[in-house]
Amino acid sequence: MKAWLLTKLGGLANLHMGEVAAPVAASGEVLLRVQFAALNPADRYLAQGAYPARPALPHILGRDGVGEIAAVGPGVTGWQPGQHAMLLRGAVGVERAGTFAEFVCAPADNLVAIPDRWTSEQAGGGSLTYLTAWQAITQWNLPPGSNILITGASGGVGIASVQLAKGLGHRAMVLSRSTDKQERLRQIGAVWAGSPDDSQWRKSLMEYAGGRKVNLVIDNIGGAGFSDIVDVLGPNGRISVVGRLAGPVPQFNTASLFFRRLRVGGVAAGTYSAAEAQAAWQDILKTLRLAEAAPVIDRSFGFAELLQAFEYLARGPMGKVLLAVCPG
Repeated sequence: MKAWLLTKLGGLANLHMGEVAAPVAASGEVLLRVQFAALNPADRYLAQGAYPARPALPHILGRDGVGEIAAVGPGVTGWQPGQHAMLLRGAVGVERAGTFAEFVCAPADNLVAIPDRWTSEQAGGGSLTYLTAWQAITQWNLPPGSNILITGASGGVGIASVQLAKGLGHRAMVLSRSTDKQERLRQIGAVWAGSPDDSQWRKSLMEYAGGRKVNLVIDNIGGAGFSDIVDVLGPNGRISVVGRLAGPVPQFNTASLFFRRLRVGGVAAGTYSAAEAQAAWQDILKTLRLAEAAPVIDRSFGFAELLQAFEYLARGPMGKVLLAVCPG
């Protein structure tokens, strides 16, 4: 089969298209013919060697995907060749070969059916972002009607966070540098939108909220702006750290957490067990139905265009970026 192979750590330049043997479904596994796979920032970090996992090389990246079941291994029930399924979570693309290939093997309990009215493209990019956003919101047991600020809100996890916050009855407030994206985020469900480049964004947000009344920040960015998001949190405020697109947080004063009893927690959807992910997924689908929401896809690239797709992802798209592997 054709696959994108990471031949050594150090960056995406070490990705090369090659021919490898197609995997065979072992006991409890399903072999999927990949139709669409989604790109994630974590793929870049793993390629750079800046990720905890150290897979054997050459390695196939790609954590999200949808496709047609080509074969099932011994002991698999509930799935049959010819059915279509999407990956939910697991070691695919991290400790084991991923979806930037014509075929991928995954444990059967890491698959779910494509939700009603979702396209194959939406299914190819929906699972990881929603699981991540779900964990970011629900790990704090927020009361209904909480104020949630989302940084980097036009990305996959950002949009998923807006949609899920709306469905859960919270108020989503977003930061995005693009006024066009701010307007689209309002259409999706954000009640307030601002730009991190605007020196007055904190004042504007607090005027809208009536003071320091943000209950949770979902931070996809990190970097020097971290102190600013701490500043707008109310008493007992929480921060879910999802990404670090702007790099490490420099010289952060931990004393700023003391008197409002603020809490900071990491988010890693890969820590869900298979059973936890399946249960969370059912709750996510119910919440999306309440919000009348579905995955937002920015653009699909051809299978041979993976490097161009990563360049496009780095420019900050509005939604998910996909690789059309075997779309037919």
